[in-house]
Parts: sequence; structure tokens; C-alpha cells
Amino acid sequence: MIIRLFFCLGLWLLSLLSQAQTDLKVSDNQRFLTYQDGKPFFYLGDTAWELFHRLNREESRKYLKNRADKGFTVIQAVILAEHDGLRTPNAYGEIPLRNEDPAQPNEAYFQHVDAVINQARDLGLHMAVLPTWGDKINKDKWGIGPEVFTEEKAYQYGKYLGNRYKKYTNLIWVIGGDRNPRKDSKDVDIWRALAKGITEGVGGKDKALMTFHPQTRSSQWFHQDDWLDFNMFQTGHCMDIKVWEHIAKDYALQPAKPTMDGEPVYEEIPICFDLKNGYVKYYEVRRRAYLSLFAGAHGFTYGCNNIWQMYVPGQKAYVEPSKPWYESLDLPGAGEMKYVRKLMESRPYLDRIPDQSFIVSTNSDDYKQHIQSTRGKNYAFIYSGSGLPFELKLGILSGKKIKASWYNPRTGKAEVLGTFANEKTRTFTPPSTGEDQDWILVIDDASAKFKTL
Repeated sequence: MIIRLFFCLGLWLLSLLSQAQTDLKVSDNQRFLTYQDGKPFFYLGDTAWELFHRLNREESRKYLKNRADKGFTVIQAVILAEHDGLRTPNAYGEIPLRNEDPAQPNEAYFQHVDAVINQARDLGLHMAVLPTWGDKINKDKWGIGPEVFTEEKAYQYGKYLGNRYKKYTNLIWVIGGDRNPRKDSKDVDIWRALAKGITEGVGGKDKALMTFHPQTRSSQWFHQDDWLDFNMFQTGHCMDIKVWEHIAKDYALQPAKPTMDGEPVYEEIPICFDLKNGYVKYYEVRRRAYLSLFAGAHGFTYGCNNIWQMYVPGQKAYVEPSKPWYESLDLPGAGEMKYVRKLMESRPYLDRIPDQSFIVSTNSDDYKQHIQSTRGKNYAFIYSGSGLPFELKLGILSGKKIKASWYNPRTGKAEVLGTFANEKTRTFTPPSTGEDQDWILVIDDASAKFKTL
């Protein structure tokens, strides 16, 4: 009798595991991500596209531990990788598909993928998993490919993945892979078939959180699709990008869906892929983060040119790296992302909206000088990209008085400026100016008694 009881209990537990759903969902106001219990989730991602393909398990553990310690919450990686991912074996000599057929997955390769996802889960990290890089569907402009997907193959592969990983609650599915669907092609249908397969494999729409990684904006093709839970866009690796305009386009769409920059400019990547322009500095990555978040993004993805391709000397590099991946883990831009998260989680999270009505002074369209504002009901953050002064209209927040402080994005520390009447207008001058001297003004309803950062 006791043996039978334990046997039945075991079957029940296995049933629960097989029906596990993602531990994340879209917030009730459709602007953010939360845990299933409603607790806010801040998507702070890192691009590790070649993680499954190039690193062994000891190396992946080192990388993931570093990112967890820095406060990252999501790791973005690709199963069928860009760097000749179908023909060049992984660190254990395995390729992902037999006969380059998505309907014939190689179990040994996927056991390694399993192990890395388990490592991430044990460290409290979510994995944003791309089933394939886009060149396996469309290699017209660049990429090795080969193009191996039809609608049927995409559906079969997606259902295999969904069924294999349905027990994991720390997954976010990312359809697409740095490609826009081609006109007059089956690309859109193939991507949709992949999403359908995953959805059926995991056991239903409520058990998968899903987005699409494009060259431009996912909303251009898939905003009305039920499987697309949140939008992702890419601002890429040139500098003069008005990221707030990208977000505004998605933010205005109906039905409302969260949006974010899933591939912004990378730290230490040649600007516009040209070494003549020099490498991107850490403060440019930081600037892109605050501008996009304050404009209404629910999260942000950091990237490093040396890390996304997991470069080591002697390997083929697709975009000229400056050093090996393992010497790039502690670059300043990556370290400063924890201060981004610290600020965003320091105030009530789910009522935050972009609000430029604070800005009275003439605002620049130059991304280095642009002033961007976001607020909740009783607080606001105003970003000055180069430390330039700005005039604010007060009285928008609750409370008779406001407490103001300057948050330093280089240190994660704030200095109290003072308490002021919450009325009329007032000019605020950051402590310093310069190309890497960005500042955030934090203003709070004084009666809310928020802690100084």
C-alpha cells in the first residue's frame, strides 16, 4: 500500500513538472514583465549568442556566474548558432542536426544545451533562447546558413524544442535571429510555424513567453500575433540613434505590449563595423540603456563584441574583437549595468510611464544631449546624456514638496540636492558636464520617504 502511494505521488509530481509554465508573464497593464505572482521582473539581458556553440561547461559556468554576480537577469543565446552553427561542432565535437535536417536533432548536442540552461537556472538566471539564427532561414545578405527550414520543418523543430524544454520555467523564447522577413517569401510563415510548434510543444500559450529578434522592429510583422508577448527591436551598432523614437512607435500600438531594445550598440565593437571609427566606449552603452528605459522600454540588453561571439585567439572572428571573451567579462560597461538595475528597481515599478511633459527647456534631438524623462505617481527620473542643465515643470507628481537628488550612473550613488516646493518651474544643473558625464535627476514626493540611493 505504501509503495503504491509513493508511486502515485511520483506520477503526480512528474505530471506537474511536465505541465510547468514559465515563471514570467506580461503585467496586467501590458507594459512590463512580472513573475506569475505579480512581482516585477526587470529584464537586464546580455548577448551570449555563441554560448551553446563555443563554450564547454566549465567555461559557460564561469561566464554565467560572472553575469549573475553583476546583476544580469537574462542571457540571450542561440541553439543553431551564427558561426557555422550547423557544420562546426560545439566544444564536445557535436553538431546540432543530423544531415542538416531540423527534424533530426542530435541528442548529444542538446544534452549540452540542457546542461547550460540548468547552470543558468541554478544561478537564478533566465535564458532567452533563440531556436536558430536567421541565416538558417534567410542568408541572402550575409551568413553561412545553409537555409534548412520550410514551414513543416520549422513546426517540427519548434515542437521538439517545446516538448524538450517544457519543464523549464526560466526560459524566454526568442523567434527570429537578426533577420527581417523578406518580401515575397515564406519567411513570415516559417517564423510563425516555429512559434506554433514551440507553443504546442510546451502545452499551450500560457506556458511560453515569446518575442522576436529582428534587424528593425518585431512589431512590423508580428504585433497582432497572439504568440508575440512583447516586442523587441534592434538599434544596432552605429551611434546617432534616436532610440526614444523606436520605442514610441511600439508604445503607441494597440493592443499594448511591452517593448525593448534587444540588440543595442555593443561595448568594444567597431562603430558601424568599421575600425576606422574606433571601438564603442562603455559610456555609449550606458547612455543607450537609460535613454531607452526612460522612453518606455520594459528592459534592456547589454552586449559586448568580444563576448557575443565568445572569441578566443585563433578562432574566426566575424566582427573584429579587441580581446578574448574571458578578458572582457569585467569591462566597465558590463559593471555599470548593475547600477541601471538598482535605479529601476528602487521605486514603484509597474506604474512607470515615459513623460516628456516635465521638460520645459528646448530639447535636443542629438542622442548625446537629449533629455529623457520617466515617472511613476510619486517619483520621476530625468536623464541628461551629457550633463547639460534643463528646466522642469513641477507639480506633475503628487505631494506639496519634492525631494531631489543626483544619481551617478558611474557609481550607483546619489547625492541629495534638496527639498523644493512642487510647483512652477525650476532649472536643474548636473554636477558635471562632458561626453561621459551623464546624470539622472531623481525627484520624489517628499512625503513618500523613499530611501536615498
